Amino acid sequence: MTDDQLLRYSRHILLNEVGIDGQERFLAAHALVIGAGGLGSPVALYLGSAGLGQITLVDHDTVDLTNLQRQVAHTVERIGMAKVESAKAAIAAMNPGVQVNAVQQKADAALLQELVPQASVVLDCSDNFATRHLVNAACVQHGIPLVSGAAIRMDAQIALYDTRPDNHGQRGACYACVFPPTDLPEETRCATMGVFAPLVGIVGTMQAAMALQVINGSATELSGKLMLLDGASLSFTDMRVDRNPHCPVCAQR
Repeated sequence: MTDDQLLRYSRHILLNEVGIDGQERFLAAHALVIGAGGLGSPVALYLGSAGLGQITLVDHDTVDLTNLQRQVAHTVERIGMAKVESAKAAIAAMNPGVQVNAVQQKADAALLQELVPQASVVLDCSDNFATRHLVNAACVQHGIPLVSGAAIRMDAQIALYDTRPDNHGQRGACYACVFPPTDLPEETRCATMGVFAPLVGIVGTMQAAMALQVINGSATELSGKLMLLDGASLSFTDMRVDRNPHCPVCAQR
């Protein structure tokens, strides 16, 4: 690390859980972030401030006035700008040493096949089940850990899905084990149902924390646990999620 990096990341380096070795792992890592909105904003800002060497942001949308209630990477001056470019500018203003790849495109299967294998970790910050299942399938296929978050109204959830074999050869559940693609709940969007602004900040920062722990090799206790957040009472409920031996996505892996 350079002298500037040693100073910039000194508060990480002081942590026994991170230290110089952990910070160097962050600097060498590549995070793929799907969505640059309510969840993607805090994810991008915290991964950028933490010194992720490379961040690829994928989102097809542009900044709108209605986004600014919760999408903290964007500003009034950047209304009409591509969200990925707006978030890239926000990261650069805070930490110009991070390489940010802005991809203004929908996260379809072809794009994910190109981008997922290049990543150390994938963070799903999208807002629909179709995209979540595409992201999950690509992560399972290429053996890349997936940090998934979602928030609507006053409720949210977050989980780490890691199907790589552990030290005992056991594989964790994937997103489709918990939410089967053939049995999807009714789609709800914050555009029609609303969402509590700080809720996406809580979930997004937790996603960033999970991703950093994955990169640092310290996320063992996080895999296989679905965390549900009640935004009204600010209380968490943890649910154990086991791999489905008949999962249509990961059972044959």
